[in-house]
Amino acid sequence: MKETIEKNTIKYQELLQKYIETQDEKALYDLELISKDFIKKNILPEELINLHIQAMEHIYPELMDEYKLSMEFLLEATVFYGLALQEVDYLRQEKDVLTSEISVAANMQKTLLGTQKPEIDGLDIGVISVPAHQMNGDYHHFTKGNNGTVGIAIADVIGKGIPAALCMSMIKYAMDSYPEATMSPNKVLENLNRVVERNIDSSMFITMCYAHYLPEESKLKLSSAGHEPGYIFRAATGTFEEVRAKGIVLGVMPDAQYREYELDIEKDDLIIFLTDGVSECRDGDRFIETEELLEVIRKYIDLPAQDLVENVYQYFEKLQDFQLRDDFTLIVLRKEV
Repeated sequence: MKETIEKNTIKYQELLQKYIETQDEKALYDLELISKDFIKKNILPEELINLHIQAMEHIYPELMDEYKLSMEFLLEATVFYGLALQEVDYLRQEKDVLTSEISVAANMQKTLLGTQKPEIDGLDIGVISVPAHQMNGDYHHFTKGNNGTVGIAIADVIGKGIPAALCMSMIKYAMDSYPEATMSPNKVLENLNRVVERNIDSSMFITMCYAHYLPEESKLKLSSAGHEPGYIFRAATGTFEEVRAKGIVLGVMPDAQYREYELDIEKDDLIIFLTDGVSECRDGDRFIETEELLEVIRKYIDLPAQDLVENVYQYFEKLQDFQLRDDFTLIVLRKEV
């Protein structure tokens, strides 16, 4: 660094004097070359200011004291500025590293929590789950039983970001250890509740709904842990029914018990599960009403289930100016026979 400064000191003095006397633009071009050399050698801005002070004192040894003091003041300001700039650069680098790590974690989460939509005779299933940010605080899961039954789980962490994503990973692996196809929905939630209560910070809670669809009996059995109410569209009457199953959120009480509800499902009925990222979409500063949500679903009710959920998502994505404020998960099941 010292050699670079010494090498350019005389040249800088000559360029400065030439420019003061003639305002020749070639002097500015040569100055640009010096500046680029300084940048390559990581010469700090205050060194350039100091070089300028020395050049002015050499060219005009009789400079007034006020000018010298002003340049010293500028030099100190540049030092402070340089230190702050270095800190900003460091924080920017840290942010880039963190962003990269979160991106890797998000891809891993997507792989780890991935669930395949099952193929069930007589049942049309549609699902969409989109995180508001890189990490998803929503969770959904399907289990296909040997007798054609299907288990449906949908959950939402009260919280966002990496902690929420880690909670969902824990839920997923806890569920993998259960024989879900043979467990009733209320027992699934009771077992998960004990896992959550023991392992998750008391400031975090998980809402969840777990259901079994029994095609041979045309019944839906479900239990809820404080989750958003679902809906059933009754094809015979063209009306929606709210499915408000009661139950305390996971992780509050170690011995919480959950009630199991049973519903009859008829041909062409539509079962709707969702998270609050759907039911609490905003139009500006206004939360949408339930009736608005159901009317949007009704608008696409005749489409195949997957097309239906995708169209509903696109509608609310556009409503929010393509910036989701919360994770968006919507599942629909249509009984076809």
